[in-house]
Amino acid sequence: MNRLYDFLRRHPTAVDGSWAFGLLVATLLFAASAREDVWRCSAFAVAMAVALAVLGTLRRRWPEAVLLACFAAGLAQLALDVEPLPGDVVFLVVAFTIASRPHRTYSRLALAGCLVAPTLAQLRWPDGGDQDSSLAAEIFGTGLLTITFCLAWVLGDSLRTRRAYYSELERRAERLERERETQARMAVTAERARIARELHDVVAHNVSVMVVQADGAAYVLDSSPELTRSALHTISGTGRQALTEMRRLLGVLRSEDGGAADAGDYVPQPGIEQLADLVDQARAAGLPVDYRVEGTPRALPSGVGLTAYRIVQEALTNSRKHGGPGVGATVRLRYGRDALTVLADDDGRGTQAVLYEERGEDGLGHGLIGMRERVGMVGGVLVAGPRPGGGFRISATLPLAGAADDAPAARCGAADTPETRTDPA
Repeated sequence: MNRLYDFLRRHPTAVDGSWAFGLLVATLLFAASAREDVWRCSAFAVAMAVALAVLGTLRRRWPEAVLLACFAAGLAQLALDVEPLPGDVVFLVVAFTIASRPHRTYSRLALAGCLVAPTLAQLRWPDGGDQDSSLAAEIFGTGLLTITFCLAWVLGDSLRTRRAYYSELERRAERLERERETQARMAVTAERARIARELHDVVAHNVSVMVVQADGAAYVLDSSPELTRSALHTISGTGRQALTEMRRLLGVLRSEDGGAADAGDYVPQPGIEQLADLVDQARAAGLPVDYRVEGTPRALPSGVGLTAYRIVQEALTNSRKHGGPGVGATVRLRYGRDALTVLADDDGRGTQAVLYEERGEDGLGHGLIGMRERVGMVGGVLVAGPRPGGGFRISATLPLAGAADDAPAARCGAADTPETRTDPA
């Protein structure tokens, strides 16, 4: 049965031709059996029956042209005095077909024909072949025929509306599918960027500390075993910290892929509370750091705390990498009423412009780009570049819209003075 339906849908003209041929045969038989006084123009009637069958066959192939041809056929039937035929049912089918099409001009034209055609037929053949018919019966017959034509048009228009509705649903579903795919790609891209930032922060900072300590240990290996031992301890601690943070990232990735993650894979993200440890680590690596906190420390949103930590981490890493010999760094945290200001600079030779503009001279730099992305995610502002008198400066203003002003003060490395603290190098 499904194959039959598929065949009928694929060959609409053949289907229309079948019922049109049957209608033609019925019309010719009716004409042959009619009384001679009724069929005064039998030749014209046969020609009209054939024309109507052809129009019924082609109604879905060229619907607009068939409508115009139906108007011409109806006018010819009136002019040649060919009384109503069984084949005139084609007019109903064509009205239904035109109303179901999206072209509204032809649909209105078909509706006008449905309203006018029964009245014209009644005026042309007032007695309808029955001399005894009353005026009321003629009016009733004309109204019934008009309603029949209008119902055919209404059914076609309802089909057009339903098709348009389903078509709009399909377009909306396709649009939603495309938007869902776009959002999925954007989410994947954002997640990849986040993971890249985290890996860069972990690897760039911790590995640079390990390299500096390893070089120092190699330099004083023979002359100062104690310094060598201290450097090795620093390398060991830094390596463990890097592994811990990378284990956290990999644990999150495993859980996102559907695998189970161990409880040890989840480690709290670093925040403002770990800045003192970060500064101590930089000092142990040989970088003098002047660390100060101004204002009243208070609890921060987790995103702001992580952003501040990563900014300072990247700034100290860049100072070690690009500051040159004898470089010293300064880190300032300033708590304002509505924002936290993070200032990190050094007095070294500074980074060349080609290294921090347009991703660096090799096109692979990610540090400052990652900073800008992090600051942008919390709605802050980042300014980075050489400072007057030499060196490099990074300044970030992070809004504190979500922080509670009366929350307990966050530990920032020491609790000796809540308003202003200075940690000399």
